Amino acid sequence: MKTSPHSVILLLVADPAMRSAMDDALREAGYLVSAASDLGTAVDRMKEMRYDLLITRPYVQSMPGHMAADYLRTKSPGLPVLIVGGFMEDDQVNALNAVERFHIFPKPFHRNDLLAKVKEILKDEN
Repeated sequence: MKTSPHSVILLLVADPAMRSAMDDALREAGYLVSAASDLGTAVDRMKEMRYDLLITRPYVQSMPGHMAADYLRTKSPGLPVLIVGGFMEDDQVNALNAVERFHIFPKPFHRNDLLAKVKEILKDEN
């Protein structure tokens, strides 16, 4: 699934193995990726570049991922967000899906499914 989308993605994932696997998959698909393991690093990265998509988890350190995303969106209003997680309550998923440009992607997933979802979100934004 090699493409050349030239989209820039901020990947905010604390777990090193998951961050590495997602980073590799996105880069192999042709995306430019900046990976961060914590909110402070993500904020610093946002000072350096404009991102087309934020991908994060349901929790970033001890903070809910949607709250971290909300904070990062104060730095880049309207930034689309993809929360990748499998342990979210149905009402939480429904509430987040109702927020503009928030997308939920459940685990477990195959890397091609993740790449298809990223491509779909970025296509909708352009």
